[in-house]
Amino acid sequence: MLHFKKRSLLIVLAGAIWMSGCKDEDIAPVDTALASDSLSAYKSVNTWLYELMDDAYFWYKNMPAQSSLDGTVSPYQYFEKLVYNRATVDRFSGITDDVDAMQNEFDGISKIFGISYTLSYIDEGNSNIGAFLNYVVKGSPAEAAGLKRGDILLKVNGSQLTADNYTSLLGSNETATFTLGTLNGSEIVASSSTVTITKAEVSEDPVVFSSIIRKPAYGKTIGYLVYSQFVPGSSTDAEKYDNELRQAFANFKSQGVNELVLDLRLNSGGYISSAETLASLIGKNISSSKTFYTEQWNDKYMAYWNRTNGTSALTYKFLDEASNIGGNLSRVFVLTSNGTASASELVINGLKPYMEVITVGENTAGKNLFGKLIGDDLNRWKWGAYIMLGETANANGQSDYGTVNGITPTYAVEDSSIPYKAFGDENETLLRKALDVMGIPAPVNLRAEATKHVATFRKFLRDDLRVRPDLMIKKGVIKVENL
Repeated sequence: MLHFKKRSLLIVLAGAIWMSGCKDEDIAPVDTALASDSLSAYKSVNTWLYELMDDAYFWYKNMPAQSSLDGTVSPYQYFEKLVYNRATVDRFSGITDDVDAMQNEFDGISKIFGISYTLSYIDEGNSNIGAFLNYVVKGSPAEAAGLKRGDILLKVNGSQLTADNYTSLLGSNETATFTLGTLNGSEIVASSSTVTITKAEVSEDPVVFSSIIRKPAYGKTIGYLVYSQFVPGSSTDAEKYDNELRQAFANFKSQGVNELVLDLRLNSGGYISSAETLASLIGKNISSSKTFYTEQWNDKYMAYWNRTNGTSALTYKFLDEASNIGGNLSRVFVLTSNGTASASELVINGLKPYMEVITVGENTAGKNLFGKLIGDDLNRWKWGAYIMLGETANANGQSDYGTVNGITPTYAVEDSSIPYKAFGDENETLLRKALDVMGIPAPVNLRAEATKHVATFRKFLRDDLRVRPDLMIKKGVIKVENL
């Protein structure tokens, strides 16, 4: 049996990240043993993969017989034979040939420019595209270079971005010179401004932005928080970012916030401990005696947990957080996108039994599953497998968003008006809708700025061209020897 604990490191990844490049000729194993005798090495890796899946995979009963599979093919191809209904059910399990690098990325540490963007067409022929910055990572080279949310990148090293070349231009350079674009009437054109940036290793602070919007004429004091991933701390301070969350809510509480807008449009998941912290700062009439969520594992692990820890072993409670503002709230607004996933969806679903949760934006990713990134404990290779271990439900037993449609927004709003306005700007597309629902009109007597609606090519990418890692639930590890 695998080494799990109910509070272990659990991660969920978007299948598109893992499954790009599954042909043998695309595989470049990092181990010399694999390179010298790939067929034999692949067979060993694939045997290991099957054993992992057969033990802990949520749908292990649906796997094909091991004897029916070709164990000498690429592990990427082999793993796909084990995944249950890739298109509609398990869209998230996957493998990597560098488990250490992937773990760092899950922990918010990666070598990046520090830009997150949406790619959209800028011409009628749907050929040229622009990278519209929706977020610039705090402390990144991009921030140091002066880039900010709302900026438009049109060229890389002098070459216009197109549907054909954007992958190579945005993904292959350690150092790049970006030409900025500007909106000129109804056209997006290149400006004379350029910035040159070199990638660096960054530990990302997920507490992106926090502010208070005061509307005394309407009896509203609105807390607004942009939170980009569920990571509790850094390598030097294990609770640094959770404590930033607590400080933001302490400020909300002291200032009498009575409406909350939680911006999770860029948040695809993270540590369950941080999801518990955030939900516990928001929930109305909650405490450590109230259920936040429950887990369902496969039958072998359900039997184990129930036998060793009792029937409540897989029920997780809220925390007692001193800065909880739920007593002053009747509802919470959550801003969402197609990239809002996993731990973000867990918070939305977990709060629903206790208060009204109003979502504004797009359908979420649809991740009610949790899993674990597993490396070889004998250190024979650097292959790692992320496998789905089970699903979560809220205190009412609800877990109905685990589909390709995700959580359908209460108010559907497409975030396609560019340039993107700054976080906290009352006319920013999604925040504006939340304020409208509250009954707060748009500011008057402001200078009208040029805007344009663009056709999206790809949404919410990081500067390594991958959809943001879909991290969901991470928990610590003890050895479970037997059932």
